[in-house]
Amino acid sequence: MPLEGLEEEGLPKNPDLQLMQWKFLVCSEEGEGVAREEAWGRLLEACKENSMAPFYQSLCSEAGRPPDPALLSQLRGANESELARLEEALKDARENLGDTEVRDALLAKAEYLTKIGDKDAAVSAFRQAYEKAVGLNYRLDIVFYQLRIGLFYMDHDLISRNIEKAKTLIEEGGDWDRRNRLKTYEALYAISVRDFKKAATCFFETMATFTSTELMDYRTFVKYAIFSCLLALERSDVKSKIINGTDLLEVLHDFPELKRHVHSLYYCHYDQFFQSLIWVEQEFKQDRYLSPHAHYYVREMRIHAYTQLLESYRSLSLQHMARSFGVSTEFIDRELSRFIASGRLHARIDKVGGVVETNRPDSKNFLYQSTIKQGDLLLNRVQKLSRVINT
Repeated sequence: MPLEGLEEEGLPKNPDLQLMQWKFLVCSEEGEGVAREEAWGRLLEACKENSMAPFYQSLCSEAGRPPDPALLSQLRGANESELARLEEALKDARENLGDTEVRDALLAKAEYLTKIGDKDAAVSAFRQAYEKAVGLNYRLDIVFYQLRIGLFYMDHDLISRNIEKAKTLIEEGGDWDRRNRLKTYEALYAISVRDFKKAATCFFETMATFTSTELMDYRTFVKYAIFSCLLALERSDVKSKIINGTDLLEVLHDFPELKRHVHSLYYCHYDQFFQSLIWVEQEFKQDRYLSPHAHYYVREMRIHAYTQLLESYRSLSLQHMARSFGVSTEFIDRELSRFIASGRLHARIDKVGGVVETNRPDSKNFLYQSTIKQGDLLLNRVQKLSRVINT
């Protein structure tokens, strides 16, 4: 597709990131039997429809399933035929036409290589097309293509380099749509590498103007945004951005599990919140971007809930906390002991009285003590330096 048409039609789903989600369900231990077979069927259908020989071969290898020799031969034949046609068009453009036609021919070849799953060849072709592109927005669209390839294969180096390249190009004069789109790409990558604070910021900056349907649908976008926000933002920001967020009300209304997760924490229904964490953990484990962070997120949200409750009291009984969270006293005792010992909760447990006493850190006193300590270290170093100079 010529780059001139991308702005009007929106960026294409090439590569289709949904394929890698299905591949994750097939190859991951978290994929359930029915869901795994359904995902496998959809992957085979996509491979046949788009003649994805390289992708099919790598899929079978990673899934531990033998490839169908007849199907693989058929897909390779289709690839060779189409690539020969594209090479002929590129040769003709170089010999008889101008730079614009050469650029379009290179782009067509790169798009096809991306669609069939030949990563290295696609990236190489896009780099050649980038060198031929003159307009700033044309270059940005090629960078977005490479970003999608990076997200498809989770190539961190390719993603990082192209995010920086896109930022540079946008500072040189990229339009609003591409500036807005880049934030969504950054948010998706940030959540995949556990940078929830950055993800929350980028997601909510593009909430009202989301257009990056080549990455995900709006429902998934909102789910990622809320997961990031609950972990990264203060309670007051959660109220303004989520509870009272007009952009989210419709999605939350149609997404009862997510709504329960948000409201149970904000309105202090901790027993319901703990139950919602079971759903959250399953959502994380079955998502290719979130799966590596499932245990981390659930642990951090438990700490978040404990902190929120303890901030309201100087002391409260273990029995009361256990009732609030819908768990046993022994469980809450183990949990609090572990998090207090690691410095994640500012409290202490009176085992004799069965009471948790909060120990709020004094930020001003901490800053004062830290300044005194650093001052002492500086004076000691100055004295040592003066002795060395005097000798």
